Amino acid sequence: MSAHTVTVDVTTPPFTGIPERYYGANRDPQGNEIRFTNYYMTVNGEPRFVVMGEFEFSRVEAWQWEDELIKLKMMGVNVISFYVYWIHHEEHQGEWNFTGQRDLRRFVQLCAKHGLWCVARIGPFVHSETRNGGLPDWLYGQPYEVRENDPGFLAAVDDYYAHVGEQLRGLMFKDGGPIIATQLDNEYEHSSAPWECTTGVANEWVNSGTSGEAYLNALKTLALKYGFDTPFYTATAWGNAVTTDSAIPMWGGYPYRPWLFYGPNSGEHPATLEYDYQDFHSSKHMAESKYDMFEMNYTPESYPYVCCEMGGGMFCSYNYRFILPWKSVDAMANIKTASGCNFLGYYVIKGGTNPKREGGFMNEGQCPKISYDFQAPLGEFAQTRESYNRLKVLHTFVHSFESELTPMIPALPIGQNQIDPTDTKPLRWSVRAANHSGFVFIDNFQDHVHMPPRSDETITIEFSDGAAPVTFDNIGIAADENCILPFNMSLRRVTLTKATAQPVTRATVDGETLYVFVKPTGMPESTFTFAYGAITSQGSNEYRCDPMAPIERFTVTQDGSKVDIIVLDRAHADELFVVNLAGGMPGEDGCEQALIIAQGAVIPDEHGIRFETTEAKSNVYALPADVLTGNGLQPLRTDESGFGIYSIGGAEAKVPFKLERKSQTRWTLSINPKDLDGLKNAWVDVKYTGDIGSAFFNGDMVHDNFANGDVWQIGLHEFTQQLAEGPMTLYITPLKEGVSVDVDSPMAARSEKVDKETSEIHSVGITPIYEYTLKRW
Repeated sequence: MSAHTVTVDVTTPPFTGIPERYYGANRDPQGNEIRFTNYYMTVNGEPRFVVMGEFEFSRVEAWQWEDELIKLKMMGVNVISFYVYWIHHEEHQGEWNFTGQRDLRRFVQLCAKHGLWCVARIGPFVHSETRNGGLPDWLYGQPYEVRENDPGFLAAVDDYYAHVGEQLRGLMFKDGGPIIATQLDNEYEHSSAPWECTTGVANEWVNSGTSGEAYLNALKTLALKYGFDTPFYTATAWGNAVTTDSAIPMWGGYPYRPWLFYGPNSGEHPATLEYDYQDFHSSKHMAESKYDMFEMNYTPESYPYVCCEMGGGMFCSYNYRFILPWKSVDAMANIKTASGCNFLGYYVIKGGTNPKREGGFMNEGQCPKISYDFQAPLGEFAQTRESYNRLKVLHTFVHSFESELTPMIPALPIGQNQIDPTDTKPLRWSVRAANHSGFVFIDNFQDHVHMPPRSDETITIEFSDGAAPVTFDNIGIAADENCILPFNMSLRRVTLTKATAQPVTRATVDGETLYVFVKPTGMPESTFTFAYGAITSQGSNEYRCDPMAPIERFTVTQDGSKVDIIVLDRAHADELFVVNLAGGMPGEDGCEQALIIAQGAVIPDEHGIRFETTEAKSNVYALPADVLTGNGLQPLRTDESGFGIYSIGGAEAKVPFKLERKSQTRWTLSINPKDLDGLKNAWVDVKYTGDIGSAFFNGDMVHDNFANGDVWQIGLHEFTQQLAEGPMTLYITPLKEGVSVDVDSPMAARSEKVDKETSEIHSVGITPIYEYTLKRW
């Protein structure tokens, strides 16, 4: 048994506002006002926990936009960040394109329609593994240096900002629109990108900048000139990037770093410090920490810790290919939240596909030419990944309890911020608390290291004023899992002293308030202990959950108040969707809600609720039990917890195809697009051995994949017209072994000898994507 203790300081530090110079027009026409304390953002003076996700609209086919935005809202994202790629809109000087998937205005209007705020990241340089870091090729040959305070370059940016500003006219927060912030450039004086328009041998890179804060201030002046008068401005700060004293510094963290392998012989990927708990609001703790991604040039107690680039996934580069562990994403969110972050921001939350340019591609050379799936929570073809479901659980928690959580201060146990990432022995944990109430955060995930399961751990929370401590006994957690445990938590007028279960949401269902918890994977027993005087369904102030029950419900009463609690296992919690029947955010307090448990994605809109799934037929749980109606909905029963259980769907779709091998490296795949009728989409699943997979129609590349051992998926929705005209060609670039190069020739010649080449497709399958529409209430 290992025992751990931390002391919580019950004195609440004063929350102070940030200087006025950071604000632009921060009040909308209805009088709603956005401000910041040194810990969190406020709306009309009330704390707001922000969850932001990067959705690069011009990398996503426009038909996906609305449903994917709704999915993100259901996941708990309340702010959409997006890059504007200059090269996507002005590939040729003076020729502008804001149509189709480049229709910036329509995208932002859809965000507004669904109550999502926006952060516009307008560059001019953005990087983002795009060609030239987002700068048009025609800038390369100009008589000025980019990313400097050169009059010629600033004149070009002036024209660019003018066109972007015109597209977004009337959509700023001050106008009643959704845009609440503007990011200026990206990683200034820290990061760059190759000039892809030069020869690769030259290895010539875009200027990273030398003009310091004056450059960012010049950009802000131009942005204001063209209407970007937003509540606040941001600048990326990691890597000692230059920021400005009128832009809030933004942070992040990536545990998987392909850029370490851009050069030859880069060795093994090291384990990172991204899974050590920190206190991002403490000068003392940050001074003693080993963490290397928070090089602030300010006093951390004075400003909020705001993130815009926590790894929502990661791309595979040519020299670094891996399968992302889905549990890495919500584990980092657990770490950041525990460490004092009230503004989570992910890059990217939605994968994409690079649009083409005239005569070529828009990628950075180390990345696939077309695919930018990023192994994101939502894939480039609208795949819903395990990371989406796991983040949904955590985001629902932070929104449901934002008024309690946001003012809570980290209470970092001694030594937690100095753990060597390869050391698997210490329990990794921390606390956030205010007064005598708070949450214990536990993480058992570490990138590039196998973490063993934990068992028989004891955690004691002591208080600086000598109040009775709270002790959690017999804590366990599975390998790669994380969890959040409450102590001295108010459930309306009932006090939960402690629980070895994680809060998920506080919901109003049929006018009654109920609480939902999830049993952490690897916890020997989930037990709720209430204050003395409380009585649970088991006849005492304790309730011990059935470890085998997927769903159970119990009540607790105290001083005449009654609370209903639902406890889910992890599988059902991952499939839980909290539907706000008034259209607001999941977990938003005071609104009538429905709880729906379903495989896939739940997409509520003005017409009803749609279920997007890979299953032809599946069960759906709904509370209230009668909240769903419609054709194709077959009632099965109502369970003991009050959920109505229904069957939806019908016959399984069969999509015939013909795969023919044409050469050692080439195959054709024939599909009749009429066989896709009635489906929302379908994915081709290719299992292959090789170096790179590429898909073509009549010689035109439409997708590619760097082999990493995972299934290569290609969505078919975009290609129905091409399928009608002929087959898709699959080309598998061989995986080469024993390569030797001979350049010993009197002529300009180079020959390559290879001991073995492998290019093989092992299987191809078709995954149908179904969608069922039901009415609600």
